[in-house]
Amino acid sequence: MDQKIIALGLMGLLALLMIAAAVSDLRSRTISNGLNATIALFAIPFWIVSGMAFWPDMPMQFGAAFAVFAVFAGLFALGAMGGGDVKMIGAVMLWIPLYLYFPMLTIMAIGGGILSAVMLIQSKIRPSDKAIEVPYGLAIAAGGLWALHQHYLNQFQFIGST
Repeated sequence: MDQKIIALGLMGLLALLMIAAAVSDLRSRTISNGLNATIALFAIPFWIVSGMAFWPDMPMQFGAAFAVFAVFAGLFALGAMGGGDVKMIGAVMLWIPLYLYFPMLTIMAIGGGILSAVMLIQSKIRPSDKAIEVPYGLAIAAGGLWALHQHYLNQFQFIGST
């Protein structure tokens, strides 16, 4: 089977897994460890069929994703994010090309800000004793889907760049 077809299939799987995580987070404010582990583990065969060099590209991709995970783990330690969200960020970043890290994180942050504002407004309309829990998995999935589209599916990205 052609490597590109396998890569496209894996990207489709990633998209479905990110959507499943977003739906889970919206419904129950949890993202399962199994779902996050599946996202992370399928990055490895994706790297292989995409032609990523074993050295130094794969260790660099892992290291960069781990660095992002570590930053967000710090936010978890401060109580600013949930553990499932942090693990999802680390898992999704394994798939994202390094040059799209900052744009993806920016889109994720904007989405998270919008979600936070909506949740705050909702808490003012319907007051509750419960703490506000932002379903950040939705923002992570939105950023991940955008990055997936930009790098792998956007056929117009090189028009006018020469």
